[in-house]
Amino acid sequence: MSVSKVFARQIFDSRGNPTVEVDLYTKKGLFRASVPSGASTGTHEAVELRDDDKSQYLGKGVSKAVANVVDIIGPALIKSKLKVTHQKDIDDFLIQLDGTPNKGKLGANAILGVSVAAAMAGAAERGVPLYAHLAHLAGVHTPYVLPTPSLNVINGGKHAGNRLAFQEFMILPIGATSFVEAMKMATETYHTLKKVISAKYGIDAVNVGDEGGFAPNVSGADEALELLSEAIKKAGYEGRVKIGFDVASSEFFKDGKYDLDFKNPNSDPSKWITGVQLAEVYRGYLEKYPIVFIEDPFAEDDWEAWAHFMKHGVDVEIIADDLTVTNPLRIKRAVEENSCNGLLIKLNQIGTVSETIQAAQLAQSAGWGVMVSHRSGETESTVIADLVVGLGVGQIKTGAPARSERVAKYNELLRIEEELAGKSIYAGEKAFSAGKTPPALLRK
Repeated sequence: MSVSKVFARQIFDSRGNPTVEVDLYTKKGLFRASVPSGASTGTHEAVELRDDDKSQYLGKGVSKAVANVVDIIGPALIKSKLKVTHQKDIDDFLIQLDGTPNKGKLGANAILGVSVAAAMAGAAERGVPLYAHLAHLAGVHTPYVLPTPSLNVINGGKHAGNRLAFQEFMILPIGATSFVEAMKMATETYHTLKKVISAKYGIDAVNVGDEGGFAPNVSGADEALELLSEAIKKAGYEGRVKIGFDVASSEFFKDGKYDLDFKNPNSDPSKWITGVQLAEVYRGYLEKYPIVFIEDPFAEDDWEAWAHFMKHGVDVEIIADDLTVTNPLRIKRAVEENSCNGLLIKLNQIGTVSETIQAAQLAQSAGWGVMVSHRSGETESTVIADLVVGLGVGQIKTGAPARSERVAKYNELLRIEEELAGKSIYAGEKAFSAGKTPPALLRK
């Protein structure tokens, strides 16, 4: 079954910014995909094509990307007569059509919309759910793995207007026995945290950031970690709910050092610290709090700091996001240099379904953990819920249990677990074994 029609339009993401939506048709009907957008984006990500016309949508319009789908990609794909079940052939075709190393000509946002819609069409053609089709493409066998969710409940960095330098603080219900129970534990802890924050900082401190997490005006990471620890204990889940955090350190890397006061326009350069000093800060947190992972502890090109941290003994998962940007070439370098033991994958960082699968497999072959992720600017699409189950990697982060564009993913995973009754397992703590648990072991 080949593509008969392709259309695209400009819609809005969860931050009110324009993004791309693609409608792809086959004889089976309409398949619609929308594309997310990041705020703290790695410089090595595939190009998100924006119009840069300041008189329209403050320069954030995507009419060029939409036009590329309608005028270039669609007609070429229809003419190719490629079958929608042959995902890699379609994605390779889209990559060649663009012809640049970073999808800068047509835009990764234009290409990804078509790639995801094609995957949805492929699943329909095969008569299986999207997660089953993605598992088939990735060569993953049953039983299916429902992921341990990582829920961003305190926002900082570029996602919130407080002083907190680190971008996300997350809770992980690793002690659950099912995804249903995991969400029960997570939501109860989230609501308990709201009460804890409100009591300490006042009712205005429970406003939420881009991903639904609270954004109290805490002074630093220590204070945020204390809040989480208190909420977990008060909710009754001490030892069963653990903590992870995303530093997004590229955002405050200046002149070879890290500025933990980067939101202050009068930040004192004499207080900026080196990668080695920052590593010691992390070690202090690891000794004091129940942390299972740290994401992006160092800047995207500070390879030396990453290697130093790993070399001097780390017993939690160190996840690369900006360092690797779902790009197989950068992942290979990180493997060779032992920069980390975990990979974050985001569809729009690389721009096609097939390349995303390749990135996950490359990390898995190195024994790393793999986490599927949303973006801070999201849509109501639930594709990453299918992706994490299809890949069987056992880890997902997609925001707090608040704001519908975040909750939509969790709700879809609840439906998938229900549909797979008796044919799936919950990843739990096994998913976070410092990259030492090959994904296949999750299913044993």
